[in-house]
Amino acid sequence: MNKYDNIRIIFMGTPEFALPSLKALIEKGFNVTHVVTQPDRPKGRGRKPHPPPVKKLALQYKLPILQPENASDKGFIDFLKQNRPDLIIVVAYGQILKKELLNIPSFYAINVHPSLLPKYRGAAPIQWTIINDDSITGVTIIKMNERMDAGPILLQKEVQILPDETAGQLHSRLSEIGADLLLAAINKIIDGSIEEVPQDESKVTYAPKIERSMSNIKWKDSAKHISAKIRAFDPWPGAVTNIKGKSLKLFSSAILDNNYTGEPGRIYGFNKDGIIIETCKGLIIVRELQAAGKRRLPAYEFLKGFPLKKGERFF
Repeated sequence: MNKYDNIRIIFMGTPEFALPSLKALIEKGFNVTHVVTQPDRPKGRGRKPHPPPVKKLALQYKLPILQPENASDKGFIDFLKQNRPDLIIVVAYGQILKKELLNIPSFYAINVHPSLLPKYRGAAPIQWTIINDDSITGVTIIKMNERMDAGPILLQKEVQILPDETAGQLHSRLSEIGADLLLAAINKIIDGSIEEVPQDESKVTYAPKIERSMSNIKWKDSAKHISAKIRAFDPWPGAVTNIKGKSLKLFSSAILDNNYTGEPGRIYGFNKDGIIIETCKGLIIVRELQAAGKRRLPAYEFLKGFPLKKGERFF
C-alpha cells in the first residue's frame, strides 16, 4: 500500500504551468480524487470549444473532472465538502477562491506561485520578472487565504534567471521546479514539520495581467529595456513593431552592446543569428520574427520572404 493512499487531494489548475504538478502527484501515487479546471473555451478560427491543458492530462489518467463556471457556487462548494479532502492544491487555476472553500481540507489549501513572494503577487509574475530584468526569481508554496497570493509561506526556492531567458523558457523551468517543491511541501505537511512564515507586507510588489496593448516596442528606450520586453512577451503576446508599413512581432532577443549610440530602430546589420538593431543606447539582436498571419520564423528564414536592408528602420 502506498503511504500516500490515505491523503485525499483535490487538484485545481488550468494551463500548462499546472501540468508538472498534477503529473508529479499522480506518479507519486497520491489519491487525487478530483481535478478541477476551467470550462472548455472557444478557440481558433472555428471558435470550437477546446479543453484546457489540465483537463487533457486528467483525461489521460482517467481522473474525475469538474469544470464549474464559478468555484464560489454553493453547489460546487457543498460537493467539495462532501468529498472531504485532506489537501486542496491550486496551481494557476484562474479564479479567486473564497474562505469557505479554502477552509474545507483537513490540512491546507495550498498554492504553487512562480515568484519569491511577497514579490510579484498577481497574474503575471514570470513576465514581470523578465520585464524588470531581474537576475533571481523562484517558486513559493503558500497556505492560501482570501487575499491574492498573500497567505503564509510554507516553502520557497530561489532560481537563477539564465542569460537572455524568455518568459516561455522560464515558465517551463519554474513549472518543473514548482512540482518538486510541491511534493517537498506535502511531505512536510504530512509529517508535521511544515512551518508557516507570514509574508512581509512592506516588501509586497504586484504583477498585473499582461495586455496586448503593452506590447509595442519604443525604440527610444535602451537596449537593455527593449531586449527585456521582447523576452518577457515571448511567446505571448509578442513584442510588436512596424517596418515598411507592416506590423511584425519580434522574439528571442539579446543585447550585443550596452553603450552604442545609434538611431533608434535602425538596422545596424545582420549576422548568422539574426538582425542587429540600434537603440538610443546599445545594440540588440533579434533571432526570430513573425509577420501578421504568418508563422514565427528564424531571422534567416524570415528574411527570405520579407527582405530587409541595413539602414532601414523599425518604428
